Amino acid sequence: MRGPLAWPAVPAMTTRRQQFDDLVLDSAARLEGRLGPRFEQLEFAVEDVPPTDPAPWEREGAPLGRAFPARGRQPARIVIYRRPIEARAESQRDLTAIVQDVVVEQVAGLFNVPPGDLDPRYDDDGG
Repeated sequence: MRGPLAWPAVPAMTTRRQQFDDLVLDSAARLEGRLGPRFEQLEFAVEDVPPTDPAPWEREGAPLGRAFPARGRQPARIVIYRRPIEARAESQRDLTAIVQDVVVEQVAGLFNVPPGDLDPRYDDDGG
């Protein structure tokens, strides 16, 4: 009998998309303690690429993420763009660091606080 080389519960069977989603969730969870009840008012989403209609201030290339404030009953949403981030990462370690920084930046922008106040490990020099 032939079967898969790894069973579905084994990390080898997770897709790059699932691994990226997990990075975003892990990054968001790290902020939960610092945000307290405000964390429950946030939704996180991952999209492959940003829409083709960039905002006027997005002239430096594809955005890595966007924050959308709450409207009515709709909670605030942080959207992280997978493909532009993956294109910038040279290794898995880079990918993890970039995802964390983008999540921190977007949440900080939404709540109008410095990113370093949310996460002391935030790398504000981009390197």
